[in-house]
Amino acid sequence: MKPLTRAEEEIMQILWDIERGFVKDILSPMTEPKPAYNTVSTIVRILERKGFVSHKSYGKSHEYFPIVSKDEYRTFIIKRMLEGYFDSSFAKMSQFFKNDESLNTKQYQ
Repeated sequence: MKPLTRAEEEIMQILWDIERGFVKDILSPMTEPKPAYNTVSTIVRILERKGFVSHKSYGKSHEYFPIVSKDEYRTFIIKRMLEGYFDSSFAKMSQFFKNDESLNTKQYQ
């Protein structure tokens, strides 16, 4: 598995929420300024090549759905962050969050 770009991750977040949909369904919940239909279509096809998405064909239309779960991707990203920034130490990561005053943990409880 490889990390997603911001645009790819935005589309995956939508697909995880809606579970399946056509490009128009993916485009609908996006915030303004929305990307072009063709841009979303291209990104979805890239996600399909990367193994995150599959589709069911209805003639010339394609209904897309995730084949990597949000939990699987979240686990991958957290492990990557632990390895890359905290020497694979959960204790170091916890200490970072505890010590960083810009991260007010009370607001997240």
